[in-house]
Amino acid sequence: MRALLPAAALAVTALTAPASAEAVDDGMMVTLSARLFPLLDAAGHDPAALGRIARAPGMEDVLRLRRERRAVCGADLVCRAQALLWSDREAAAMRRAVAQTQGLPAADDTPAAQVDREIAGINTIVRTYALGAIPATAIDGPGAVSPQDHQARLQAADWIAETPRDGSAQRLDPSIDYALALLDVSDRTDAIGHEPLTAGANAAAMARAKTLDWHRYRYSAMIVTGVGPEIEGEPLSPFGKYHLRLAARRFAQGDIAFILLTGGRAHPRATPFTEADEMRKALIDRYGVSPDAIITEPYARHTTTNLRNAGRLLARLGAPLEAETVIVCNSLQSAYIESAKFAERNAAELGYQPGKVVRRVSPTELVFRPSPASERVDPRDPLDP
Repeated sequence: MRALLPAAALAVTALTAPASAEAVDDGMMVTLSARLFPLLDAAGHDPAALGRIARAPGMEDVLRLRRERRAVCGADLVCRAQALLWSDREAAAMRRAVAQTQGLPAADDTPAAQVDREIAGINTIVRTYALGAIPATAIDGPGAVSPQDHQARLQAADWIAETPRDGSAQRLDPSIDYALALLDVSDRTDAIGHEPLTAGANAAAMARAKTLDWHRYRYSAMIVTGVGPEIEGEPLSPFGKYHLRLAARRFAQGDIAFILLTGGRAHPRATPFTEADEMRKALIDRYGVSPDAIITEPYARHTTTNLRNAGRLLARLGAPLEAETVIVCNSLQSAYIESAKFAERNAAELGYQPGKVVRRVSPTELVFRPSPASERVDPRDPLDP
């Protein structure tokens, strides 16, 4: 008879074995996982890498204790959610394990820094969507739901996290799929609502960019920031309409290659309107701007990510890295973008500056040079990482 293996060894064997034939793909979860947790998602698609993480010094004990902590909760769903939070010690063990595992993707810093953000993102999602923590801004989070609905969401997320999914890191720890499931059952999958960004409304602009002589233009793009409406059913705010008048007037001068509209589905909470899409419609219908001159960034929920995401999208567009852009917005927001307070906020929330204000042209116009596009995905903001 074969000798019995210790529980930890059995767990590692299960990690390195092929996924169960009963595991299935879930297209939405696959896309959301790759978007929010690119490093852990990549490990889930590489059983050998997942096994190396699980066998790293200290990780076997961490994973075992996490399983035991959850098992003790029985059917108590709040307890089971709390058990999936990563402690500082557990996160440090994961960081060391990932640092020793070759072949995993990283942002522009290191795999260890990226996994830190992803573990922090899991904790943020669990605290906000399962444990009732107040989100950083009122437009985020699960919204007001009845105790019965909240209980149903917790139960469904718990079941989903335990149901096998192909290519998932849930075989390492169920917290990854639990966090994804919480967003799914709360209908907060905003982060993947417009993929791929190079297609759809942006297809014409992307095609034009491939043949464009960028040197004909003084500025690669005009970045028009969003100012979300606060009234339910309102597609564009009064300030948003003002931004469009400013943008159309400035674009008519002919020295800007593209209008880049940035604004997500943010205000009011759970609005069906995506601000960038609504601004695009208005520029085309009201001002006659050609669709191939407009590119939309439909995820940003804050001024920080307006500028960060604009830089990322310009890189996809193929804009010259050294090219300047123009930010057009109302004078209050423009002054804020130029302020030291905004620079401090970027450092705190993004970890870097998304660009540099070169000079002010008018109260509503700033010349701005975007930073090289950073791929530091940060799921602590799971609706716009």
